[in-house]
Amino acid sequence: MDTTRERPAWALGTRGRIAGIAAAVVLVVAVAVSCSSSADDGTGVPVLGDGADAGLTGVRAPSETVGGTLRVVTGEVDSLDPQRSYLPGVWNLMRLYTRTLVTYSAEPGRTDQLVPDLATDLGTSPDGGSTWTFTLREGTRFENGRPITARDVKYGIERSFASDVVVGGPTHVVELLDDPDNPYAGPYQDEAPDRLGLAAIETPDDRTITFRLRTPQPEFPFVMALPSSSPVPIESDSGADYGRDPVSSGPYAISAVDAVTGIVLDRNPEWDPATDDVRTALPDQVVVRTGLTGLERDQALLAGSADVDVSGTGVQAQTTARLAEEAGGEVPVTARVDEVTSGVVRLLALPTNVAPFDDPSCRAAVAAAVDRAAVQEALGGSLNAVRTSQLWPRAMDGGPEETDPTADPDAAAEALTACGRPDGFDTVLAVPDAPLSVKVGEELAGHLGEVGIRVEVRPLAVAGFYATDIGNPDNVAANGYGLVLATWTADFPTPGSFLVPLVDGRSVSPVGNTNFARLTDPAIDQLVDAARAVGEPEAARAAWREVATAAVGTGAYVPLAETRVQLLAGQRLHNGVVMAAYSGHDLATAGVR
Repeated sequence: MDTTRERPAWALGTRGRIAGIAAAVVLVVAVAVSCSSSADDGTGVPVLGDGADAGLTGVRAPSETVGGTLRVVTGEVDSLDPQRSYLPGVWNLMRLYTRTLVTYSAEPGRTDQLVPDLATDLGTSPDGGSTWTFTLREGTRFENGRPITARDVKYGIERSFASDVVVGGPTHVVELLDDPDNPYAGPYQDEAPDRLGLAAIETPDDRTITFRLRTPQPEFPFVMALPSSSPVPIESDSGADYGRDPVSSGPYAISAVDAVTGIVLDRNPEWDPATDDVRTALPDQVVVRTGLTGLERDQALLAGSADVDVSGTGVQAQTTARLAEEAGGEVPVTARVDEVTSGVVRLLALPTNVAPFDDPSCRAAVAAAVDRAAVQEALGGSLNAVRTSQLWPRAMDGGPEETDPTADPDAAAEALTACGRPDGFDTVLAVPDAPLSVKVGEELAGHLGEVGIRVEVRPLAVAGFYATDIGNPDNVAANGYGLVLATWTADFPTPGSFLVPLVDGRSVSPVGNTNFARLTDPAIDQLVDAARAVGEPEAARAAWREVATAAVGTGAYVPLAETRVQLLAGQRLHNGVVMAAYSGHDLATAGVR
């Protein structure tokens, strides 16, 4: 499975920090597959099943038994600093040692919804989303025993403004709270004697924090659910090195990061379960083996030497075949699989600043020529991808109707005539230089070639693909990239989070641009503004549905398929609940007994 992607920008006509993870510290830990304790090595332990998809709307192998070691596997870890990570699998891990004002629910079937965490509620706004106030719970403490205050939350958020020190994490708070006329440079350059910090955040007392946004944003609580909005005690902040020993506000604290033992988390004795309605903290210890390939992670789960994979990518294609072969038996492996659509949508972008795609009819020709069924097969078939013609992830309710159109060569020919290119034209398709992306690119080139659109598939280095190659509209135009094959997902499970960076003309930026098609349509921008202003959820979804439909109607984007992943639970995993926001089993509730 090709997992090449970048975390997106969200919001308000400005860009996020797409290239940050390339500069982050990567922890590569090589740990033996077996564990030293026979009580935790999987031998003599009944294999838990519960049936396919048991963790989607229910709890896989429910248990309230405390104890044991939860063994986690994942790929690369960009940073253990909550303000620097931009990987959903790491955000899942951070649920164990960071708390935020609000967080995602651990209740089955509701894991894309927010619940209070450090705060007593989901925040209040008296003015439609321009001002947000949260009240902190009483009794919450850091691992050093110091009470967590509103000023600690403010300081943690301020760290994201120090782009010269804290590199790699989301920058939504910068986009929402900074003053463009008087930018805040972060706490490390704050030389004021009283260190008032960021003026847009007020902390009148230890339990009250108020945010004053540049523009109204009803989805602001989702920003507060990111680990980058977690509290940091100023006296323990070591700047760029904070990820080496982050201070815990959750039920576990990092006790070791070692090339042999992995990342080890032990119980935080200062965590009070009475203040936490989300985390169950059943295991005595959590050990994380990082830097493993997808096949290595799958093998560990199948062999019983790992309990959960938090990478969010699911099992590999080779493992999918093995699951089918081992469907029989007393407890078939397939009984340990939860299958989800990931929210990662593969799409074609047609940059409107590259001829001839400045002409809507030429864009329509491409859309009509594409064979989504063939693209789905190139992606590994229905087990690995589901076809889509909409800019809307399937797990998100209220989207446009899926029409599942087939290739229409006659319509493509008519569109080519309408755009003055009846004999077709030449163009370049930019793709990430990853095997699956190149394969899909060549498949698409074949479709387009059948109607006279001659395509050169040009693989570009993965490291700079989103940050500089297609993230710079001028570079796209200079190289004649008329087509761009990209994958896209949202930081939050909301329509605005998915759509705004792609289709709002005000989101186009010279570096790290996420409006890949350079779609600048004032009518769509007006629809975006109207959708943001709607407070009632159903009406808001209807408004965002208009945005999505209008954007696809321009032909600037041709959605192709959404990635499906099969999450394999370990043999001993108890309380397996699929965390929709992170495409993995939730570590906040996981147990092993």
